Amino acid sequence: MLKGLDPAVPAALVLMFVFVAVRCGGSREPDFPPPPETRTEPVTETLHGEEITDPYRWLEDQDSPETRAFIAAQNAYTDQLLGNRPGREELREGLEKLLKVDVMGVPTEHGGRYFYSRRGADQDQPVIWVREGRDGAERVLLDPAEFSEDGSKAVSLEDISRDGKLVAYSIRSGGEDEVEIRFRNVASGKDLPDVLPRRRYFGIALLEKLHAYAYTEYGPQGPRLFLRRLGEKKARKLFGDGYGPEKIIYAREGEDGRWLVIHVLEGSAGRKTEVWLHDLEGRGAPRPVTTEIEATFSGQVAGGRLYLETNWQAPNGRVMVADAARPAVEGWRELIPERENAALQGFSLAGGRIYANYLENVQSHVIGYDPSGRQVDEIAVETIGTIGGMRGRWDSDEAFYTFSSFHVPTRIYRYDLTAGKRELWFAPEVPIDPDRFAVEQVRFTSKDGTEVPMFIVHRKGWEPDGDTPTLLYGYGGFRVSVLPRFSAVGATFVDRGGVYAVANLRGGGEFGEPWHQAGMLANKQHTFDDFIAAAEWLIAQRYTNPRRLAIYGGSNGGLLVGAAMTQRPDLFQAVVCAYPLLDMLRYDKFLVGRYWVPEYGTADDPEQFKWLRAYSPYHNVREGVDYPAVLFVTGDGDTRVAPLHARKMAALMQAKSALRRPVMLRYHEDEGHAGGTPLSQQIEDATELLTFLSWQLGMP
Repeated sequence: MLKGLDPAVPAALVLMFVFVAVRCGGSREPDFPPPPETRTEPVTETLHGEEITDPYRWLEDQDSPETRAFIAAQNAYTDQLLGNRPGREELREGLEKLLKVDVMGVPTEHGGRYFYSRRGADQDQPVIWVREGRDGAERVLLDPAEFSEDGSKAVSLEDISRDGKLVAYSIRSGGEDEVEIRFRNVASGKDLPDVLPRRRYFGIALLEKLHAYAYTEYGPQGPRLFLRRLGEKKARKLFGDGYGPEKIIYAREGEDGRWLVIHVLEGSAGRKTEVWLHDLEGRGAPRPVTTEIEATFSGQVAGGRLYLETNWQAPNGRVMVADAARPAVEGWRELIPERENAALQGFSLAGGRIYANYLENVQSHVIGYDPSGRQVDEIAVETIGTIGGMRGRWDSDEAFYTFSSFHVPTRIYRYDLTAGKRELWFAPEVPIDPDRFAVEQVRFTSKDGTEVPMFIVHRKGWEPDGDTPTLLYGYGGFRVSVLPRFSAVGATFVDRGGVYAVANLRGGGEFGEPWHQAGMLANKQHTFDDFIAAAEWLIAQRYTNPRRLAIYGGSNGGLLVGAAMTQRPDLFQAVVCAYPLLDMLRYDKFLVGRYWVPEYGTADDPEQFKWLRAYSPYHNVREGVDYPAVLFVTGDGDTRVAPLHARKMAALMQAKSALRRPVMLRYHEDEGHAGGTPLSQQIEDATELLTFLSWQLGMP
C-alpha cells in the first residue's frame, strides 16, 4: 500500500498525475483504469554518431517536487489496481504462516562465546545474541529496537575479536548500502566511544593485538584503507592511494592475528584481483602478493600460510598455498587442483582443514582437505539443495553450515570435525510439507546450441497440461550462482498450483569463469537468449503457455527481465522487475554504477556502445506493442542501483505500450538494495507480488 505522501509535494501536482487519463491502444478494452499521464521533456544527444532521445530525463532528479508527485501518483495507481484485489488477504495470511517463524543465523565461536542472530516470530528485525559456551546461558547483545522503534533500522555483526570480548557492528536504515559502525564490549553490553559515521564501507577487521581496527571507506577519490586505534579519533591511512572510484578494496585479518590480507577488485566481478599482505607485527607498508596476473584471487591466512583461491590457469578454480612471510608468486604451490566437472565456489578454514565448496551440475559438494592437500572429509547432501555458510575456526574442532532447498527451509548443522558427524543445531518450524513438492533438474538448448540447466518445482503428482501458471526466475551475471534455496514466494506459488522454474543462465558462476564470461560484455545477449530459450522450452514441453507465464528478476535480474520483455513481449503474460538497471547507456553515471563497467561495458566506448544500445531495455520500447503486464519495484533506499531506472521505464512503457495489460510502479520510500527490510514489510511486498501474479495468471 501507499507508504505516506511527503507533505512537501504540492497537492496540485499529485492530482494532475492521478486524474489525467491516457487513451489505451488496441481494439480490446482493458479491464483496468489507465495509468497517470506523465509529461515528456525530450533531451537529445549524439552518441558515436547516433541521436539518442530521452523523453524522461527529468525523472532522474529524485528530489524534485515533480518527481515526488510522479512517485505519489504511481503508488496511488498501484494501490488502486492491487490494494483490494480479491484473494490478497488470503495470500498475506499464508505468507505470514511461512515467514512469521523463529529464524536463526549461523553461529560463530570466538573465545568460547557463540555469536548469532535470531529473529522471533513476533519480531520485525533479527537480534544479535551471545551464548556463554556451547550449552551455556544466552543473552541479547544487540537489539535493533535500541535504534528505531518502528523497525526501520537493522543491525549486523561486522567482526568479532578473536577472544570474543569486542564486536564491531553496523546500523543500516531502509536498505541503504551506507551504514554507521559502532563497537560494543561483550561483557558489559556497553558501546565504546568509537563511532564511524554513516558512510559506504567495505568491511571492518578488529585487530586484537593492536587494540585497533582496519576499515575501508569509499570516498570521492576512491576507496581507502585506514587503521585506527580504539579510543583514538584520528585514523592512519594504510593503503589505497592511486586507486580510483571504480575499485573495491577490503581487508581481513588472518587467523593468527599477525597478517592483514588486502584485496583490490576491479569492480564487482572483474577479471583481476590484487592481493597484498600487511604484517601487523612489523613497521613496513603492505607488500604485494599479486598485482599483475589477470585472474581472480581470494586469500586467507592460517598457521603461517597464505591460502589463495584463484581461477588463474584454472577456469573452474583451484587453491594455491604460500608461506605468508614469503608470499611471492614463485613460492606458490598448488594445494587443491582444479576439478574438471566442478566449479569452486569458495573455501573455508576450520579445524586445521581447508573446506572447498564445489558446484557440480549446480549441486553442492563440500570436500575437506588437510594442509598437504589430501582429501580427508566430504559433507553429504541428502537431496537437491545447497550447502552454505561453512563457518569455523582454524584451531577449533567444530564448524557450522546451512542446508536449504526450494522445499526445505534453511537448517543449521553443527559439524564435529574430529568425528566427521553432524547434528541439527536449528530448524525453523515452517508449516510446509517437503513431501508435497517435487524438484527436478532439466536442460534446454539456447539459441547458439549451448545446453543450459534449469530447476523446476511443482506439486508431486502434477503432470504437464500446457495451461499451468508458471513463474520463471533468473539472474545471469556477476559470477553469481543461482542455487536451490527456500523461497516463501516460490513455495506459495507452487502450493497454489503453479510451477516455479529457476534457470542457471550464462553470466553466472555455476560452471566457473567461462560460464561467467559467456554472459558478460559483448556476450551479454547470451544471458537474454538463455532466458528466452527457457521460456520457450517450458511452453514447448507443455508446462505452460504465454498467457500463463510470468518472469521475475531483481537488480541484474531486473535488467534480464527488462530485456526479455522488450525482445520477446509475446512470450510472457506478466513481469516483476525489481530494483533494475534499464537505461544501459547511462547506468554508470549514477551511484556505484562504475563498478559494473567490467561486466557490462560503457556507452562512452564506441564499440561497447553498440552492444549496450542493442539490448538496453529503455531504448528498445516500441510504440503500440502489446507488452506484458509489468510491476516495477524500487525505492529511495536503493543507494546501489539508482531508482531512476524504474521511474523512467515505468513512464515510458505507460506511454508507449498498447496498454491491454497494466504497467505499474511500486515505489518504496524506505526500502533499498542491501536488505534490512522489516519482516512486516517483507510480507507486504511478497503479498503484493503474488497478488499481481495471481491476477495476471488467473490463479485462484
